[in-house]
Amino acid sequence: MNNFKNPYDIKISYEVFPPKGDDSEKKINTLIGEMDKLKKFSPERISVTYGAGGSNSKNSLEIASRIKNELDIKAMPHFTCMCSSKQFIENYIKEIEKEGFSEILALRGDKPKDIDACYNDFKYANELVEFLKEKTDLNISVAGYPEKHQDAKDIYTDIENLKRKVDAGAKTIYTQLFFDNTSFYKYMQLVRDAGVEIPVIPGILPITSFSGLTRMVDMCGVVVPKSLIGRFEKYKDREKDIIELGIEFATFQCQELMDSGVSGIHFYTLNKAHSTSEILTNLL
Repeated sequence: MNNFKNPYDIKISYEVFPPKGDDSEKKINTLIGEMDKLKKFSPERISVTYGAGGSNSKNSLEIASRIKNELDIKAMPHFTCMCSSKQFIENYIKEIEKEGFSEILALRGDKPKDIDACYNDFKYANELVEFLKEKTDLNISVAGYPEKHQDAKDIYTDIENLKRKVDAGAKTIYTQLFFDNTSFYKYMQLVRDAGVEIPVIPGILPITSFSGLTRMVDMCGVVVPKSLIGRFEKYKDREKDIIELGIEFATFQCQELMDSGVSGIHFYTLNKAHSTSEILTNLL
């Protein structure tokens, strides 16, 4: 029996991804074990990413099913549309409904690498949301970008795109990771000014390595304050110190967000329990 009580009434959620490489079954078992360690914090859901063009859809659904059935935690499969045909999307909807999932995270996604033919049935996430609303009763969440999507001309254009997704039927927004809460607060003001009133859940990445931090910056285009980079660079070759510093920073970041009144926090766990567990222990 789980007796954990959340005094802030904050909705906690996690994100995981299908492991790559050989021994996928062993790696998936390890992943489920890591999420089992985080179950004590009573998460609302665990989202499971989905490769470009559905490249790892089988493992993604397997993980989501095991989270739902073995851990008794609501699972939210990701759902991308770049280079996917309408027929493929309809078939995948049937698989998701057959497995008993009630919600999805709808994304445009990236174009798969080394692909010759790419379907153009969907160009943007709002088109996917609209299509899903026509075909299913699933609860649909979407992504938000506090420092704008890399492909958007500016933050105002990005907010317009977000509004299209919400108008098409999205019910919740989960944001990309960020390291400067000021960016999130400014983003929230723009989102509310645009008339978007649905919940916006900030995404937090506990830093566990300096190389991982720089890789995320390059991949996602997020801004890391120079002072923070300096602190992590000082310990870049000391893994344990980096992890402890990441826990300390994320705890401070989350506490500020909770004090500001956010309704939830979404942790990018990188398939590991330790850092997220330590952060939540500090907070709750």
